[in-house]
Amino acid sequence: MNTAERDLRLEMLNSLLTTPHRKLEQVAEIHKLIVELDPIFYGHLAVWYQRHGDVRDHKEVFVAHLLTSNLNEHRDAGFIMLQEFPPYQVARVVDFMKQQQNKLPRSARTAVRRYLKARESNPALFDRAALRGRKAMKHLYASLHIKPNERANAILFRDTPPEGSLADMLKQLAKAESAAEQARLIVEFKIPYTIAIGAIKQLTPVVLVALIDSMTPQEAINNLKSLQTRGAMDRPEVKKLIDSKLEEASKSGRVSAFKAQIASDTADFDADTVARLEKVTNEQVKQRGAIARPTALLVDKSGSMENAIAIGKQLAALISGITQAELFVYAFDTIPYTVTAKGKELTDWERAFQHINAGGGTSIGCALEAMRKKKQVVDQIILVTDEGENAAPYFGEVYKNYCRELAIMPNVVIVRVGTHYNWVESQLKQQQAPIDTFTFEGDYYSLPNLVPLLTRPSRLDLLMEILDMPLPVREDK
Repeated sequence: MNTAERDLRLEMLNSLLTTPHRKLEQVAEIHKLIVELDPIFYGHLAVWYQRHGDVRDHKEVFVAHLLTSNLNEHRDAGFIMLQEFPPYQVARVVDFMKQQQNKLPRSARTAVRRYLKARESNPALFDRAALRGRKAMKHLYASLHIKPNERANAILFRDTPPEGSLADMLKQLAKAESAAEQARLIVEFKIPYTIAIGAIKQLTPVVLVALIDSMTPQEAINNLKSLQTRGAMDRPEVKKLIDSKLEEASKSGRVSAFKAQIASDTADFDADTVARLEKVTNEQVKQRGAIARPTALLVDKSGSMENAIAIGKQLAALISGITQAELFVYAFDTIPYTVTAKGKELTDWERAFQHINAGGGTSIGCALEAMRKKKQVVDQIILVTDEGENAAPYFGEVYKNYCRELAIMPNVVIVRVGTHYNWVESQLKQQQAPIDTFTFEGDYYSLPNLVPLLTRPSRLDLLMEILDMPLPVREDK
């Protein structure tokens, strides 16, 4: 692998650590570049990310590029992968192709037509899609000039849903006067919380229980703050049901690893609920693999590095929860501070970091120098820093001594924060040290994307795993 290819793949992996929040143009350029320069790797990476990634925005951009690729294998894979998306994501893929790529190939139109017709042929599937993604479904039919069948037309465009359809049940829910009848309709037809809440004038405990009972674990997490606002947490029987959903979430394979933590951070929940949300996060992270290599996490606490400290806590909890080897954690300015937690939960690391405050100069090498003197041997080092180093010992020099004295060359992963530089990276590259850099742009949702890199024996293993991921083959042309 030549240097240009290595840097390009690294940049692609780095981009996966960002969360564009529906501003897909922010990641479009790197996708466009790599699909042109290394289409084979890009195709396998797209499929790998569909299975293992967290950020929906990237999944959409991957599929858009596959559908507009010059390679038949890419177009076939994109065709099949599109069928797995909910309507709102399909609509966003179509809009991306039109607005950012200025094209919508016939194969892409056929993929969307197949998507819509597959749902029309299955009334239950169509009703669920139309209930949750009504606006997106209408947009797909109208913008691509796809004629809906009679039933789809009645539900989406004429607003005269046939008797027994979910849309008809929603109308009945809005008209129902008793809480018992409302609850029956919600449970029997599994009407989603976000849809039902707009149709019901008064939210009684009976209806609340019915709504929560119909939720998936992820929906319970997503709507936790709304439920709290509506008094659900104050009713023991309702709170018990919410707790059971959170317990399910910790075991589910369809829950975003850090959404539970974000939910906890954005609302004032009681200690029991916070602990349950943290358990969800910890259990979800553990499902991503185990770290078998001794690891060091070095967190910059110099002036204006509050963000680095916050990220350090999250990474310490993430890593300690899945490591099977030693973990050494240091915070540093011009001297190193050993950080030791009494457990592996985020709350344990919050307490461990509670007296670590940003301030002072920066010697990124001082923590590694302490490890050298203590003969703490690791296979990988994670640096959370802006790479601004203004005091000795300098990391590049210490790294050279560490490798020589302890007879090991650890992989260095730099998680860049704030207004960052490339000082440490350039020093290490001169030594031909194994190094990866990731730019953190403020989204904890994306931190689990680091896990695949940390759990593999080497970066090459991760790349080989990606290249071994087979592209789905379309057999129904």
